[in-house]
Amino acid sequence: MTRKVIAAGLVLPDLTRTVAEEHLEELTKLIETAGGTVVSTVLAKRPRRDPATFVGSGKAEQIKSLVDHHEAKLVVFDEDLSPAQIRNLEEMIGVPVIDRSALILDIFASRARSRESRTQVELARLEYMLPRLTRQWSHLSRQTGGAGAKRGVGETQLEMDRRVVRTRISRLKDELKKIEQTRETQRKSRDAAFTVALVGYTNAGKSTLFNRLTEGHAVAVDKLFATLDAKSQRTAFEMPKETVVIDTVGFIRKLPHHLVASFRSTMEEAVSADLVLHVIDASHPQFAEQREIGQQVLADLGVEYEKVIEVYNKSDLDGFRGSAVAAGLRGKHRATAQPRNLATHISALTGEGIKDLIDIIRTREHAGGEMMVLEVPYRASRVAARLHEVAEIYEQTVGDHATIFRAWVPHDAVHLFEAYSADVLLEARDVVSR
Repeated sequence: MTRKVIAAGLVLPDLTRTVAEEHLEELTKLIETAGGTVVSTVLAKRPRRDPATFVGSGKAEQIKSLVDHHEAKLVVFDEDLSPAQIRNLEEMIGVPVIDRSALILDIFASRARSRESRTQVELARLEYMLPRLTRQWSHLSRQTGGAGAKRGVGETQLEMDRRVVRTRISRLKDELKKIEQTRETQRKSRDAAFTVALVGYTNAGKSTLFNRLTEGHAVAVDKLFATLDAKSQRTAFEMPKETVVIDTVGFIRKLPHHLVASFRSTMEEAVSADLVLHVIDASHPQFAEQREIGQQVLADLGVEYEKVIEVYNKSDLDGFRGSAVAAGLRGKHRATAQPRNLATHISALTGEGIKDLIDIIRTREHAGGEMMVLEVPYRASRVAARLHEVAEIYEQTVGDHATIFRAWVPHDAVHLFEAYSADVLLEARDVVSR
């Protein structure tokens, strides 16, 4: 049965009430994603966080009244709470209290499918839980069992639990290192391919775009964090070279730092990719903030600015604001004096703008090679076969003794065919004729 939940947030001096309400709305969606039903929301306005109850005792009493009135079973706060704050709030309110990080960790745990994502989530949850173990054994803290230096049962149990958790964390980190080595091997196996990573805020439409570009069947639903495992598949379109599209885990504001650290190897698919498509839901009221969060994550990962293309998605929806997007881009780049990123508008759902996006990807791929006219003798069949594997052939003409190709060849393969270049052969024939 779905649990009734109270969602609570805080308006601080550096945050307007409108923005705080938007953040609380996102928390509501997170709660719904986790299977809860928000029956009421609370926003407290304070000059600073209350060290004991986060929102202050008066607001905590108000939350208790709402819990009693709605028969709610859980209260979720939109900020990280200290162990003491959680303990105090639970004593005052009378139902379990969790913070945003715990909620997101629960969602990730329920969505993790692969060995890698399950390991990453378990590691993040244990690192989150470690400093919070104290309150779980507080009921034993009074059982001192004697005087002097003798420790209580609760303290002994707490130390045992911490040791178990630290041991498990160490093992999970070792396991992740092995998984990361496997992922690195997979990346190297794709070296010959042109890789395109899809990144962006959660629910921006990355999986829908992945399916559109690859004719794949990635889960694409209107839910936060539908994708946790990086998936890769060849594009369904004709491209200059083999092109692989990679779908990655979504970003979100206030993402728990333990999760960021655990999922770093997955997110680094964007670092190693040849091209990064930053997918932005331009129909969302806070699309500009979501874009900034994505840009910050990419910068933190060390993704080169020049290889990012901003893809403004959901142009089929009434809320899409193409003019606002354009104005925002102009203002942003004037302020930062950065070269403007290439941007395009699409609807991954209907296919609108996909042809233009494919052309942009092709242009980027073409920049990694050069056009060549090659005269390959019939006896050099292996050379011709290799050319078909690595190059994009635009024209093929049969001659008396050779096949003449006009083809785009990647820079790293040009040396394989230079001896068959029409210009080189022409120069050689001129030397012989003299």
